Amino acid sequence: MSLHDDAVLVLKGYAPEGPGGPGGGDGTGGDGGQAELRQAYLDHLDRHDNGMWKACAAGHVTASALVVDPGHGRVLLTLHRKLRMWLQMGGHCEPGDTTLEAAALREATEESGVAALSLLPGGPVRLDRHPIPAPCNWHLDVQYAALAPAGAAERISEESLELRWFSYDEVPSVADASVVRLLEATRTRLGR
Repeated sequence: MSLHDDAVLVLKGYAPEGPGGPGGGDGTGGDGGQAELRQAYLDHLDRHDNGMWKACAAGHVTASALVVDPGHGRVLLTLHRKLRMWLQMGGHCEPGDTTLEAAALREATEESGVAALSLLPGGPVRLDRHPIPAPCNWHLDVQYAALAPAGAAERISEESLELRWFSYDEVPSVADASVVRLLEATRTRLGR
């Protein structure tokens, strides 16, 4: 099965919870609710055989994961080198990725330096579509949550200016609304 086919299956199986999906609200800063985004992602992949790849000028699917340490009520964020924003780990799919889950876990591991991460069961936590500079138009991000093992030690990568653990309560003061919504949805999934 191709990564494109896996993404279609994952998106078809993604079941947003409640109005606007997990966490409520429209979920995308004006792009509609989670169910509408799910359909927009599926439509994109139906129209673009290369919709998983950076080369797709109409936009492309990306995979990310919020690294969480539920036992200590904290998340690991990266100060992104190019964007200079505190974000979850994530990025473009690569030819070696066989599934969206594998892409999200690879990105989280590479960017955090944390070994033995595991994705929170239940598939994606949220979808988030955001504009990017030309020549592409959109990132269609499929967002997961990754659980950090006990005693996790982070290691900065070349994509980051800094890595830092933030308590759940600190996140709204350092990150944008998309990261806050992802954290809220993750905490809902965790039951915390």
